[in-house]
Order: sequence, then C-alpha cells, then structure tokens
Amino acid sequence: MNISEQLDHWVSANLIDQTTADRILQFEIEANKEGLRWPALLAIGFGTLMLCAGILLFVAAHWDRLSPGQRFALVLAMVALFHLAAAALGRKSQSLSIALHVAGTACLGAGVYMAAQIFNLEEHWPGGIMLWALGAVLAWLVLRQWPQALLASVLIPWWLVGEWTVATEGYRGAWNIAAQGLLLLAIFYVSASRQGTHSALPLGLVWIGGLSLIPSIVIVALSGESYGDWPTHSPFLPSSFTILGYAAAYVPVLALAFTTRKSRSLPMFGAAAWTAILGIMSRQPHAERNPAIYLLVGLGACAFSYWGVRENRKLFINLGTAIFAINVITFYFSDVLDKLDRSLGLILLGILFLAGGWFLNRVRSSLIARTTSGASQ
Repeated sequence: MNISEQLDHWVSANLIDQTTADRILQFEIEANKEGLRWPALLAIGFGTLMLCAGILLFVAAHWDRLSPGQRFALVLAMVALFHLAAAALGRKSQSLSIALHVAGTACLGAGVYMAAQIFNLEEHWPGGIMLWALGAVLAWLVLRQWPQALLASVLIPWWLVGEWTVATEGYRGAWNIAAQGLLLLAIFYVSASRQGTHSALPLGLVWIGGLSLIPSIVIVALSGESYGDWPTHSPFLPSSFTILGYAAAYVPVLALAFTTRKSRSLPMFGAAAWTAILGIMSRQPHAERNPAIYLLVGLGACAFSYWGVRENRKLFINLGTAIFAINVITFYFSDVLDKLDRSLGLILLGILFLAGGWFLNRVRSSLIARTTSGASQ
C-alpha cells in the first residue's frame, strides 16, 4: 500500500482530515524530489551517456556485417528501445525516465544520418539536423520534459546556421552575420530568468549561453576578417542575402525577448546594437590589432556587469569581469608585447596579472555586494 492509499484509508477512518492528508502527501512528494541529490543526477547523466556511446560503438563495430535492412531495423530499434524503457520506468524513477527519453531523442539524430547513408539519400546535412530538431520539438510537445526543449534550443539554431552556411557558401562575410546571430542568442540564453517553480530549463539555457558567450564574442570579432583575407575572385554577399541574414539573426531573438520580458527586454536591444557594431568593426582586415574593437568589447563587458547589478544577477558580473580580463590580456599579447623587450614584456605582464587581478576582484566583490544588498531589500 503506497502513501496515497494509506492516507485515504486514514481519512476514511476519521483519523485525520483531508486537509492534513493533502499536506502530508505534498510533504512526501517534496521529500522524494529532494532525496535525489546531484551525485545521483550526475550518475544518471553519465550512465546514460556511456550507454549511448557503448551502443553506438557496438553498432559501428558490426556495421559492415549487416545488410541494409538489418541496419535500418537496428536504427529504428535504437530509437524505440530507449523511449519504451523510459515509459516503463516512468512511475518508478522519473529522473531515469527523463534521461532515457533524452537518449532516445539523441539516437534519433544518429538514426537520421544512418538512414541517409543506408539509402544513399541526397547529401544536404542541414536537412538531417532539421529532422532531428523536429523530433526534439515533437518529443517536448508530447512529454513536456525540459531536456527535450533544451535539446531543441540547440538544434534549431544549429539547423538555421547550417542552412545559411550551405546557401552562402563561397561568399565573403557570410559567416560574420551568422556569428552575430549566435552571439545575440547566447546573450539571450544567459539572461534567461530562473524564477518560478520550473527553473530547470532556464538554468540549462543559462549554462549554454554562459559557455558559448565568450567564444561567440571571439568569433564575431575575428570572422569579419574574411573580407580582406579571402581570394579576390570570391564574390561579396548579395544584398538580398545580407538583408535576409540580418533579419534571421536579429528579429527572432528580439521578438522573443520582447514577447517574454516586455519592458525588461530593453537590455537585449542594447546588446543587439552592441553586437551589430562589433560585427561591422570586425570587417576590417587584421581585426585582432584594432584597438577600437578591444575598447568596444571592454565597454560591453562593463555594460554586462551593470546589467547584472540592475537585475541582481551575480553571473552577469562574473561573466563581465571575465570578458574584461580576457579582453585586456588578449590586447596585451596581440598589440603590446611584441613592441617591448622580452624581459620587460614579461615583467609588465606579471604586474598586469597581479595588479589587474586584484583590482578586478575588488570591483567584482563590490558589485556582487551591491547585488546581494539589492536582492535582500
């Protein structure tokens, strides 16, 4: 007899009232949720990853021995097996069930490309990502599980960038526009609100945005260099493609930010303006030696930290401090160190690390203290 049946039995025997039974049931539910700590979740995540890797390695080892029909049946079985196992374990272990559903959706991507190889379908690799993303969206609509939505939030931009890359292959400056869209999307993800009861998906978006933010800034700052480095016979991007690319890079993210945040979406429009200016400035040859780009990145880091103070987000302050520090060090190595004597350059670099690190840490601590005091008021 489970806890719910026991409570119903006690209520029918007039030992407790219905209100007390509901409170006990809610307490037991919350206790069971809290009982699965991060080591167990980490074990489930890595176990699922190892299981998928082992199955894929086993299939790869025996792939040449299988007929096309056996290959296709194996691909379908891989996808179906995980989802069926997840459905069977749904009531016993919700976390394990979610992990197996994610494994099934992950195997869908491999299945799409394996099926294309089996039947020698026309090569258009973004189409496979589109089908994979569609499967993740459908899985989220059916299951309503946040990992499916998180997977779709990665696959959909990947598909769009792939389509853009294929459509603009051979043109100068095409990747710079796609990089701007990815940078703006990373800022949108890292600024996702974690308020409310269902905070797992926003937290996942924050992690994705935080891990991709600094690499995206570097890519935008350097991808425009293709304007000067590509062969002279490579044509510039047509104006129609340019308009379409900028619209696809900026409009969906800004529209989503305005729809979900209303008046709080103004910083995203500021971030979009900063991203566009960075993309324009990066089109100059040898952008890594342009001091104006480093100044713009430094101003963006300061604005990001200020955004964190305004919205009581410590992560923004930490990221802003990291971006500022990496920006200063990169400028020193690219434009200052080669103009100095080797010993003097190393001495100044040591002073920069010691004094600059101490100063940045004091500023960061002060901003975090302001954030903490603002959150407590």
